[in-house]
Amino acid sequence: MLELNAVTHIYPNGTRALDDVTLSIPKGMYGLLGPNGAGKSTLMRSVATLQTPTSGTIRFGDIDIIANPEKLRERLGYLPQDFGVYPRVSAYDMLDHMAVLKGIASARERKETVETLLNQVNLWAVRKKAIAGFSGGMRQRFGIAQALIGNPELIIVDEPTAGLDPEERNRFLNLLAEIGENVVVILSTHIVDDVADLCPRMAVLAAGKIQLEGAPLDLIAQARGNVWAKTIDRAELDEYRGRHEIISTRLFGGRTIIHILSDSDPEDGFTPTEGGLEDVYFSTLARTRRVAPSLAA
Repeated sequence: MLELNAVTHIYPNGTRALDDVTLSIPKGMYGLLGPNGAGKSTLMRSVATLQTPTSGTIRFGDIDIIANPEKLRERLGYLPQDFGVYPRVSAYDMLDHMAVLKGIASARERKETVETLLNQVNLWAVRKKAIAGFSGGMRQRFGIAQALIGNPELIIVDEPTAGLDPEERNRFLNLLAEIGENVVVILSTHIVDDVADLCPRMAVLAAGKIQLEGAPLDLIAQARGNVWAKTIDRAELDEYRGRHEIISTRLFGGRTIIHILSDSDPEDGFTPTEGGLEDVYFSTLARTRRVAPSLAA
């Protein structure tokens, strides 16, 4: 279990990136949703011991992460948003080098580790290929392989599917789901479908605060009756923005479908929508903007 209690981080320029964040994250896949600039990367870097929060506590099992970062690093796997490697080095040699850095001194043990991981992430056939020649999805799968060195008990992946095509995204998410059966995996993203597909529990982080937390299906059920839909001409959009709180828009068949937030029937031709996790997410951001107008739509 990962426990965060009243974690706050204020940068030297005065930006409050995290504001009293408290979470309990159990074993399995856990989704952390939020827009760009919400504080997700700051939170992930704090958990990964790459920076120390201004105040608060972070514990993983019996480890005080802030007081004993080295102890946590022995159990941690981390795939940051910007994962850099030596591009001209082969996948096999790079993983072997990283295994040395992780403390695997035995050549035989490193060989077994590297071969197992390359097979697990389906990169064995391209093990001798330079990473520079990998596709985006292959790079991300390699990133997961390096994060799995040493059998970590806590894995953090930050915006892992951004920029992947649908096939690569599905392959990557299936790999994450397999890994997440036995360890704590935190999936930090702004892509709602990634969380909907994988995570039995989630939280929404916006303006540095946890705005919502729970099981996706429960949160969807709670939002039912508060989200309404209507199809309009795009030219009417500004008019409807003036009358209703629009939380999302999308195009379908050349027309615009708008979803609005309303606690009662807004009439005006709207119909209630069954909703999904995307409506929960956008509704939460809309409510957050009421008290934090600086949060961009």
